[in-house]
Amino acid sequence: MRREVSDAVGRTRAKGHAGMRVSRSTRIGFAYRVAVILLWPFLRTAVRWDVRGTKELTEDDGGIIVAPNHLSWFDPLSVSYALWTADRPPRFLAKEPLFRVPVIGRIIRGAGQIPVYRETKDAANAIRDALAALDRGECVVVYPEGTMTRDPGLWPMSAKTGAVRMALMSGSPLYPMAQWGPQEIMAPYVKEFHILPRKTIHIRVGEPVDLSDLMGRPVDAQTMRIAGERLMDAITGLLAEIRQEDPPETRMVFRRDPS
Repeated sequence: MRREVSDAVGRTRAKGHAGMRVSRSTRIGFAYRVAVILLWPFLRTAVRWDVRGTKELTEDDGGIIVAPNHLSWFDPLSVSYALWTADRPPRFLAKEPLFRVPVIGRIIRGAGQIPVYRETKDAANAIRDALAALDRGECVVVYPEGTMTRDPGLWPMSAKTGAVRMALMSGSPLYPMAQWGPQEIMAPYVKEFHILPRKTIHIRVGEPVDLSDLMGRPVDAQTMRIAGERLMDAITGLLAEIRQEDPPETRMVFRRDPS
C-alpha cells in the first residue's frame, strides 16, 4: 500500500495541478446533488451565518486542502455550507463506519466522500484517494485533529499527520479554517440537537499555511511535526479572533491509546 501511495504522489507531482478546479457547475455526482437539495434549505434558514475569508478558495485553479477545527457532529454541515457557497464542493475524509450506516452511508459514498480505515492495512487508501482527488482539482477537507476536540475550553488540539502529509506530498495549498457555533447546536460527543433558538455559526478561512521551506525534505516525523504546529497555530489564531479570547499557552495532545 505504501507503494500505491508513492505512485499516486509521483503522478500528482509529474502532472501538477490540472489548472481546472471542481466547482458546483461540474459533474459532482447525482448523490451529491441530492444531498445539497435536501440540506440546503435547512442550512440557509435554520442558522445565521458569519462566513469570512472564503474568497481565496476560488482563486486557486487546482486542488486544495481545507483543514478545520472539529467541535461537533454538526460541524461537517457548517463546513459544507461555507465551501459550497464558495463554489468549492467539499470531499471529506470520513471514518469508514459512517459508510456502513443505512441510507446515510449510501449517500455519502455516492457523493464521493473518502473513507478512512483507521489502524488497518487499508489505512493508506485514504491518502491515495485524497491525492487523486487533489489531482482532479477538488477541495479535500481533513480534520487535522483526527477527532472532535477533547480540550475543556474547546480549543484545537495537536495535529495528526493526515492534512500536512497530503499537503507536503501533493504541493496543494493547505487552508486553515476555524469555526465556532456548531457546538451550541450539538455539544461535543452529545447526541442532543438544539437548533432553537436560532444559532449563529462563525467561520473564518486563513491564508494557506506556508510550507515552502519543508518541500523537498523527507516526509518524516520531524517534518510533519513542524508542519502540523504551523497548521494548528493558524487555526487557533483564527478561532481566537472569532472568540475574542486568548488560547491556552500549551496545546492539548490527545492519544487514543495511552500505552
